Amino acid sequence: MSPVWSFFTYPEPVDPDLLDTDVEEVGEGAPRGRRPWLRLPVLAAVAAGGAIGAPARYELALALPTRAGTFPLSTFVINVTGSLVLGALLTLIVEKWPPTEYLRPFAATGVLGAYTTWSTFMVDTDMLLKGGHVLVAAGYVVSTLGAGLAAVYLGILLVRRRPPRLRGRRATRVEQ
Repeated sequence: MSPVWSFFTYPEPVDPDLLDTDVEEVGEGAPRGRRPWLRLPVLAAVAAGGAIGAPARYELALALPTRAGTFPLSTFVINVTGSLVLGALLTLIVEKWPPTEYLRPFAATGVLGAYTTWSTFMVDTDMLLKGGHVLVAAGYVVSTLGAGLAAVYLGILLVRRRPPRLRGRRATRVEQ
């Protein structure tokens, strides 16, 4: 099987955010336990991550200004780099690292959720269309979706192909 298709054959990993204490089985399988919206420490982790991701996006948007009617490079770069990091990060969290309750909400939902921006992507596209820049809008949509999917896939592959580190010490050239 080719490496491309082997990506799709990995078994679904167990979600590390779901802890045994989250749900108790009662009676005929009716779930009962903590309600996710009452998990304040997890919400605090998401908020702290957002406090990092949002300013990063803002600064990058200022560094790559876009003139009306042109390809929105800043939003494109933000979403594609966010996709790359998200693919790598979630692969590390789900497949490589031990389960933790706060890392994924902090880094994936908080930092990267605030950093990447679907809404700005759609507003940029709408403004291009309203301005009569149909080809630029079409190119923007196709390239953003294609590059985003390729970036997340690349992030996953980079983590899966990385040689494992030895416990307690770094691997030397001979050991790799």
